[in-house]
Amino acid sequence: MLDRTKPTAITLWDGRSIPRLGMGCWAIGGPFYAGDVPLGWGDVDDAESIRAIHRAVELGIRFFDTASNYGAGHSEEVLGKALASHPDIVIATKFGFATDPATKQATGAFATPDFIRASLETSLKRLKRERIDLLQFHLNAFDPVEAYAVFDMLDGLRTEGKIAAYGWSTDWPERAARFAGRDGFVAVQHTMNVLEPADQMIALVEQTDLISINRGPLAMGLLSGKFKPGDRLAANDVRSADLDWLHYFHDGVVAPEFSRRLDTIRDLLQSGGRTLTQGALAWLWARSPNTLPIPGFRTVKQVEENAGALETGPLSVSTMDAIDAALRR
Repeated sequence: MLDRTKPTAITLWDGRSIPRLGMGCWAIGGPFYAGDVPLGWGDVDDAESIRAIHRAVELGIRFFDTASNYGAGHSEEVLGKALASHPDIVIATKFGFATDPATKQATGAFATPDFIRASLETSLKRLKRERIDLLQFHLNAFDPVEAYAVFDMLDGLRTEGKIAAYGWSTDWPERAARFAGRDGFVAVQHTMNVLEPADQMIALVEQTDLISINRGPLAMGLLSGKFKPGDRLAANDVRSADLDWLHYFHDGVVAPEFSRRLDTIRDLLQSGGRTLTQGALAWLWARSPNTLPIPGFRTVKQVEENAGALETGPLSVSTMDAIDAALRR
């Protein structure tokens, strides 16, 4: 998928070449919950979110990733409003988790044909699109045998012209491998960053020429370097929740073991005049030609820092080797 003449460009399933950086839109959805458990990233300012999206487009970003449940649909609504006059921008969204927009509550996980179609139609309406560029199955650990029916349904939606392509948001390489040969299956979204290198998944995407969409490229903000010891996040921030998949933060505070690991590579990531955030993105580009990181954002300033990483590009081979040595891998 890589345009090998441009280390920070990637060729999509439709032949378009875009910068190898997207923007993740979970945070701009605002608060939503499972009971009392926060699933969003705290309070948001929609006007600032829209300014940030517009700034990203000005800086060349052409890929935005969201999901039907982020903010109980609010993320899709904000993105649709901001990009209404930009039909050329690639929008990826996801389905599988149901939410109630009125109560901002999660209501379950579903993968039936009726649910998939209804979720897609709702996403199209919110995003103000007639077709979704990339529709992704959001249920990470869904039974791989039962998933055949899900992807058969997506094949049908692709034939109807409702979606251009599809993928799976899963951290299980064996799940993605089952469907990598399908014509419409073009991407797998998975956790990956300098602290979690996802070696098996990268081996798969390179072997099958899938796009590796990297969620958590900044380790949920840890790799931005902005958190000091003892800093505590808001109670309505998902990083304050007690969830078994939260590794980088415990009860709203940076996990000490990850903070120590970051300290060992901080200077290496900041090589070449990069900020820590830009170094974390540069590591992903150097790790594989198939990676497409999608750092989150809530402000214009964050977008500008993220996009600034494109100017310096991937880390050098020597820096990558030094990082591996520092992390003892």
